Amino acid sequence: MSSIAGKSGIDFPAVLPSARTIEYPPNGTIFSQEERCTDVHYIKTGVVKLMLVSRRGRSGILGFLGPGDFFGEGCISGRASYLTTAVALVPTTVNVVKQEQMIEILEKEPAVCARFIKYLLARNHRIEEDLIDHLFNSCERRLARTLLLLAQYDKGSTEALVLSRITHDTLADMVGGTRSRVSVFMNKFRKRGFIHYTRTGELKIYRSLSTVLEE
Repeated sequence: MSSIAGKSGIDFPAVLPSARTIEYPPNGTIFSQEERCTDVHYIKTGVVKLMLVSRRGRSGILGFLGPGDFFGEGCISGRASYLTTAVALVPTTVNVVKQEQMIEILEKEPAVCARFIKYLLARNHRIEEDLIDHLFNSCERRLARTLLLLAQYDKGSTEALVLSRITHDTLADMVGGTRSRVSVFMNKFRKRGFIHYTRTGELKIYRSLSTVLEE
């Protein structure tokens, strides 16, 4: 499941109170499951994977978040510990806000509170779409949709987006497929001109990739 949600129309970084900015390398752990829940996190750049491990030791991927997404907001409702482990998949920059500070701004700024609620509802809707996508669409279509979401075309972006340090293994995790199948589809997308690898190994994604979803 690959939830890459978007902003709700407000410049959250401009209103976040006393946010600390932290940069994480690929595979860097932002917080761990059962760790004390004290902060709200906001993604400025990058991609974050949310993972869960059951009491029997089985692990699962709950979703992926991108620029403009919040996570760890459970502390606002008084949750004592994080329910998931959050890991940066690519170089990721995160704003971190203390629980008390986030609650204060939501109480004092009705407009910000309303937009935050709207964002959470939109993210829940996106997660429902991801579940439908995962249950009924092919791996190829899931991969195309995930790449388009990473490129933020759902937010109105018109320029090709360049992604760095995102591997086929990572994409396989995001779409629930194998690395070999993802490699086959990525090569197919490249040959059709939907994506392009630069000389430095970066991935460029074009809006024309959306035709895969219409086939």
